[in-house]
Amino acid sequence: MTAQTNETVIHAGQLLAEPGQPPKRGQSVRIAGDKIVAIADSFVDPPEGARLIELKNSFVLPGLIDCHVHLTAQLGPGYRLRLVEDSDPKTGLDGAYRARLTLAAGFTTVRDVGARKPEVIFALRAAVAEGKVPGPRILCVGATLSPTGGHAQIYGFRNDVCACVQSASGVCDGVDSCRKAVRAQVAQGADAIKFVATGGVLSDISAGVDQQFTTDEIRTIIETAHHLGRRVSAHAHGAAGINAALAAGVDSIEHGSFMDDESIRLFLEHNAFHTPTIIAGMTVLEMAREGGVLSAAQSEKAFTVGEHIKAALGRSYKAGVKISFGTDMGVGPHGRNAREFGYMVEAGMTNADAIKAATVSAAELLDRSELIGSIAPGKSADIIAVDGDPLSDISELERVTFVMARGVRDQVDA
Repeated sequence: MTAQTNETVIHAGQLLAEPGQPPKRGQSVRIAGDKIVAIADSFVDPPEGARLIELKNSFVLPGLIDCHVHLTAQLGPGYRLRLVEDSDPKTGLDGAYRARLTLAAGFTTVRDVGARKPEVIFALRAAVAEGKVPGPRILCVGATLSPTGGHAQIYGFRNDVCACVQSASGVCDGVDSCRKAVRAQVAQGADAIKFVATGGVLSDISAGVDQQFTTDEIRTIIETAHHLGRRVSAHAHGAAGINAALAAGVDSIEHGSFMDDESIRLFLEHNAFHTPTIIAGMTVLEMAREGGVLSAAQSEKAFTVGEHIKAALGRSYKAGVKISFGTDMGVGPHGRNAREFGYMVEAGMTNADAIKAATVSAAELLDRSELIGSIAPGKSADIIAVDGDPLSDISELERVTFVMARGVRDQVDA
């Protein structure tokens, strides 16, 4: 009997190893453990004892990356009640279920950009990394940084109830408090930092979507995070907040709904990324129109933001701003992340550039280009496949048929 090895060979009918470059036909990818070790320009026989995965009739590409998710949340009917009824263990188990859905959809890396209970998402990150829970590689920001009364906090209950269910570790006011809050997130294990440069739709308070932190506070958050080796993302809708964050050197703007000409100039000057999350804007707009989920304050802001997110992407992409893929899932349903691609193409992106945004560009934003984003020797064996060609039909990415994450094949139909 031949001894089984930890090696795998994939025969790829078409292989998009480096998004942004043309795919190649009839390729073989050799994997040892959780790493890619070689790519051959033909179908090669696997070494003795190695596994062979036949994808000769498939289009193979790197595992997708979503730079903006919330695994411990899911907006929908009953969401407000779940905030006060669900225990932390229940929240964690729900997060694990959503991580499984996300992986099955072809997303092998995600960045969770804000959890109500940071220790829950940190625990899920560890469980996935240890192979105990199926899911994508998770990067975390911990708690989103917000001023008192700002976005990303919980409102609408009695004050003592709000205090019980929201995370206080991200609330900061003034330069010194903001510096301390950044350090606290890093000390707890944050991979990156996120702050609210402006108000947002889903905070249940009539505070608009314009700048919330002061310019000095924004500068302090970004400088402190960069000193500690962490990338920084800013939730931002209004132009004043977008521009203040960009001028201070933020790495990415999440949403960017009302960017102006100065925003575009600053994006290009500072080489920053735009993470549009169009699907989130469309989802809250639909919820506001249908009623039954959003409060009056949330609905008013949803109508204000709505399709502006799509128009913002069209503007930034046309100007040459770097685009990183993100969905804000937790607003929309987890596992449906790939629907964002269709909206990106509707906004003016080519199929190839939309795929690049979810692979090569996303890896760059997350500072993980040496590990993920393409199929190359030495990189993580994060590989997916679809039946058709997504360069011709971007909706193919909504029908992933094969997923491998860190060298382990996932049963996508489970």
